Amino acid sequence: MTQSGDKAQSATPATQTLGLVLVPDFSMIAFTSMIEPLRLANRVSHQQLYDWKIYTIDGAAVQASNGIRLEADGSIADIGPMPNVVVCGGVDIQRQDHSLLIAKLRRLAFYGVSIGSVCTGSYVLAKAGLLDGFRCTIHWENHESLREEFPHLDVTDELYEIDRNRFTCAGGTAAIDMMLSMINARCGQEVAAAVTDELIHHRMRNANERQRMELRARLGVANQRVLAVVATMEQNIEEPLSCGELADRVGFSARQLERLFQKYIGQAPTRYYLGLRLARARHLLLQTSMPILSVALACGFVSASHFSKCYSEHFKRTPSEERFGPRQKAARREAHAGSLLADQGEATDAASSIGALA
Repeated sequence: MTQSGDKAQSATPATQTLGLVLVPDFSMIAFTSMIEPLRLANRVSHQQLYDWKIYTIDGAAVQASNGIRLEADGSIADIGPMPNVVVCGGVDIQRQDHSLLIAKLRRLAFYGVSIGSVCTGSYVLAKAGLLDGFRCTIHWENHESLREEFPHLDVTDELYEIDRNRFTCAGGTAAIDMMLSMINARCGQEVAAAVTDELIHHRMRNANERQRMELRARLGVANQRVLAVVATMEQNIEEPLSCGELADRVGFSARQLERLFQKYIGQAPTRYYLGLRLARARHLLLQTSMPILSVALACGFVSASHFSKCYSEHFKRTPSEERFGPRQKAARREAHAGSLLADQGEATDAASSIGALA
């Protein structure tokens, strides 16, 4: 990279500090996509426009979802007065205990700190009640689960949302676009454009651009009728349409639609539709605490037994095993191993005591 000659605006803004709270298994790409635009804003402007501090719940190093561990500048108890605090989420965020973090975020919000999140960090803000009355977004994979668990929230499909003193982002590289927007608002278009060039980002994406690839690119299919039917399927998960109803939408008979799907998708439309519903169910099982029956109903199944049968046939495990199996078994193994070690320790202590008495 070459050093940019772009200059900041004539009125030099004071250094703004950003507090980043990293939870276990946080998303590294979302984290670096927040930090790097700020670092480059300092570089291209030849000024210390931004500074940042990293915090964890207890101040100890924390591991990202990719296995890399980062040291922290302090614990959340050390977060003092600063303009913005951001929660960087990642995988399995709904399975973690956020009670201490929620209490801290509520206090910071009470004192006027702007609170934000990237990736699944929006879940923590929602649990804290800090998104009530604000527009917000989250990674597309967690979108429906957030809506199911917090139906009163205004959850959008945007790349990012900046609503007064709340800012949320879908995660991934969308964090770059959110930070560029904030840099543009604070430091001007020249600095933001220079940072965009340094990132080889080509352009600053608008907040309302889609999170996912276009359906045509995702499926590798150009047939407009197939694309229209798949889009309709994705929009009607809770109340599935029949094959005949789907065919009517594109002016085909059910038999014609069957042939079309076999040609372009390689399976019957009913089977493809079922796969979409089961994939949504899997997301809800892993990302929410919704009862299995509620998950079944939210994905268009009329009973828990029918849902369980379809799920087991598709994923080779039951919904209960999906939600609790591997982690619960691992937790039981760890607890059992700990119990064995404790028993061995007690036995050793007892033997030592007996030996001493002898």
